[in-house]
Amino acid sequence: MYLVQLLRSSTAPHPPVPPHCERKSRPGPDPTGGQPGSGRFAKQYGKIFSVRVGQRIVVLNGLQLLKEALVEHGENFAGRPAVPLFEDIMLNKGLAASNGYQWKQQRRFALSSLRNFGLGKKSLESQIQVECRFLNDVIDKSQGQPFEPIFIVNNAVANIISCLVFGDRFDYSDSYFQTLVKLINEVFYLEGSIWLYNTFPWLMRRLPGPHKKIFSHWAILIDFVKLKIKEHKEDWDPSTPRDYIDSFLSETEKNSFAQSEMQFLISFDNLCFCTLDLFTAGTETTSTTLNWALLYMIKYPEIQEKVQAEIDQVLGPSRLATMADRANMPYTDAVIHEIQRMGNIVPLNGVRSTTKDTTLRGYTIPKGTMVVATLHSVLFDETEWETPFTFNPGHFLDAEGNFRRRDAFLPFSAGKRVCLGEQLARMELFLFFTSLLQRFTFSPPPGVEPTLESKVGITHSPKPYKLCAVPR
Repeated sequence: MYLVQLLRSSTAPHPPVPPHCERKSRPGPDPTGGQPGSGRFAKQYGKIFSVRVGQRIVVLNGLQLLKEALVEHGENFAGRPAVPLFEDIMLNKGLAASNGYQWKQQRRFALSSLRNFGLGKKSLESQIQVECRFLNDVIDKSQGQPFEPIFIVNNAVANIISCLVFGDRFDYSDSYFQTLVKLINEVFYLEGSIWLYNTFPWLMRRLPGPHKKIFSHWAILIDFVKLKIKEHKEDWDPSTPRDYIDSFLSETEKNSFAQSEMQFLISFDNLCFCTLDLFTAGTETTSTTLNWALLYMIKYPEIQEKVQAEIDQVLGPSRLATMADRANMPYTDAVIHEIQRMGNIVPLNGVRSTTKDTTLRGYTIPKGTMVVATLHSVLFDETEWETPFTFNPGHFLDAEGNFRRRDAFLPFSAGKRVCLGEQLARMELFLFFTSLLQRFTFSPPPGVEPTLESKVGITHSPKPYKLCAVPR
């Protein structure tokens, strides 16, 4: 049970609850993905409040408050808290869990390496187009019969990040790789229900439960990455790096990281966990968004038809899209953005911690406090969106049908910890989505009414569903 406590102001009493927070909840499904109470609490206690679940957690809601915290005071909210489960798995290493100088150096190096291997360039665009063809060929084998798309799509997306970090893709018939992709999917789901472990780690380490499965899944994934690193070392040529792992090994040889931190930064374990972060995060979030995309298309066939009409007009029946085409396809772009908004992939954002004592809206937040800056409070804000609880591509179109950007579109978060793979994800979503709808018309199985049922873990994803893909 959550103990709700108002933050004590260092300068003033708690500000009055804004009028729009006093409205009663809308009937029907919870568009936030069923996250625990933050929307209801915001209505009652304001856009900034704290809850206690073993430790105090400060919750931030709404576009302006998130921008103020994550952008204007970005350095103060750039920390990662010590979460027992992830400490036990990742040892506070890697890109996601590290802090301070180590995190900044690793993030900078990862971005630089990914750019060297095509991020934002035509070469990566071509690589994704090749994967689009592989994916379409696999789907074509269904011959219009019902099938579950989730793990096929996951495999396609995983292949893109695999090329960047491992230097190679994996065949859809590779059962070992299929197992790895399924483990990533399951572990992201299970980790959404381990609050008890993080509250009582000293006890839960000795008891059975879902955390044991999480540990076993991560062990398999870690072993896979360690094997790939070992293989890289065996045929590594420092003069011609092939991927992220090679680049990291070259960096190790050059000793270019600062001496005081070098042993940590270039350690084998740290390479393993940085690589694992890129591989798992680069697989899960984009593939989940594409699976929402297909579900929304079978749910709203009239929207699918409009997207296909635009594809036919701009691309024709066979030419694959390039990123340059996006400017000429405003409706398709708007639909993809609306899928991301309604899909609400990471409702609670990546959890942060304050790096020093911080004052926000008159409240003092001590250094080291866990902070949850909720993205669902922005993506479904009734003051920012005309029809926040309805799938409406018009949110991203002006009166003339041109694409328009929205400040409240923050699926990748904001500030210092903004999603490292945002540029890659945007490219994958546009190229995969247009390729799929250019090649197929998707529909629910005969007699089945599609639903938008979801499951919530670390990410908010659709429950397994079936569809039919009929070649156009």
